[in-house]
Amino acid sequence: MADTKIIVLDDDPTGSQTVHGCLLLTRWDIDTLKQGLLDASPLFFILTNTRGMEADRAAKLTREVCRNLEQALREIERQGVSLQPIIVSRSDSTLRGHYPVETDVIAHELGPFDAHFIVPAFFEGGRITRDGVHFLLVDGKPVPVHETEFAKDSVFGYQHSFLPDYVDEKTRGRIKAGEVRCFSLQDVRGNCLEQLMALHNNTCCVVDAVQQSDLDNFCRQLTIAASKGKRYLFRSAASLLTAFAQLPSQPIKAEHMAEYVRDNKPGAIIVGSHVKKTTAQVTTLLARPGTAGVEIDVERLHAEYSTLLEQAKGEIAQLHACGLTPVIYTSRNEKKFATQRARLEFGELISRFLMELVRTLPATIGFIISKGGITSNDVLSIGLELRTSRVLGQILPGCSVVRCPANHPRFSNLPVVIFPGNVGDDGALAKVYDRLVCNAQTFSVTC
Repeated sequence: MADTKIIVLDDDPTGSQTVHGCLLLTRWDIDTLKQGLLDASPLFFILTNTRGMEADRAAKLTREVCRNLEQALREIERQGVSLQPIIVSRSDSTLRGHYPVETDVIAHELGPFDAHFIVPAFFEGGRITRDGVHFLLVDGKPVPVHETEFAKDSVFGYQHSFLPDYVDEKTRGRIKAGEVRCFSLQDVRGNCLEQLMALHNNTCCVVDAVQQSDLDNFCRQLTIAASKGKRYLFRSAASLLTAFAQLPSQPIKAEHMAEYVRDNKPGAIIVGSHVKKTTAQVTTLLARPGTAGVEIDVERLHAEYSTLLEQAKGEIAQLHACGLTPVIYTSRNEKKFATQRARLEFGELISRFLMELVRTLPATIGFIISKGGITSNDVLSIGLELRTSRVLGQILPGCSVVRCPANHPRFSNLPVVIFPGNVGDDGALAKVYDRLVCNAQTFSVTC
């Protein structure tokens, strides 16, 4: 009988925020994919970063990944390794991303599927789904996501929290709201195997879940249905992966993650996210002893790129020499753009600037905290030039820690925190910093 392997196409690198011990791949050539497929962990992630792209580019890249994945599966089968893949298109728990672009491509390349499930619940981040409506918990109160700032995203905005209406909106009526199959809390908590077995022709399904046990029970039944020959595709946030993987507790507790910091040295914090939550978190962080802000004025980037880059490099080097952790962040004003293309191109300019800083960080830094999904993807794949990395666990709910390999040419065994833009309260970023420096020496500020 074939072993199950959960294969996650992640549109930014934050989907690993509820699991550990698995590989993150920043490349998807056939040999790298085979490494993920043959790894001992029940799941692995392919970091496509498509949320930071236009739809056409995202579709092209997803198609390339799928075709290489199909080839990699054939090659390992010829080697005598038979796997039953569960394909997950992992995306944002606040409904931002290229749906249905990515699921359409995956279905075309790797299908046919009997159904595709939309499961945006992410309990660690306070995202739940009840009666088909997706909510964000704000101070303990459920707020329909279409009433939050995330629904006003200039690229991925939407008008509906009732998921069948969201599907109708995003597919432009190709999938009507009335055609969407809703799995209620009663369904996912009971025995819905018969309903799962009856699905066919890539039926769109949305799934209620308000606690992890809901998805745990649902995934057990999905696995049984899959063993009977049913093929499903998933568009989900991170909590579904927890249910599928069924991993034990992470080996090192969140409070003890400072054990991974290199030589108790100060680190560097890279902030790309612009949501209000991040701005509040940065403000709280900069009040912590041992931190110092390095602000990048985005209004000057086009005209003074080289000057700003050299200035920031100098500030970072000086702060590190003084035993301080630089907090490198872009100015908090939100720029307006005439088109989605202009917005994405400017985002790429900012990312290129930040990644040049990452590549030239002092070689003796103790850790990196990367704030923002797309920023984190770029830190891993461009700034640190990692082909693969392994998730150590979570330092805070929703915030994973990965580590550079021992043979990295500049940052051997460097721990990197992947901190999503939309996770945590105002003090969360400071709390992660505190956990990493809890064993550090007294800060030197005599420079």
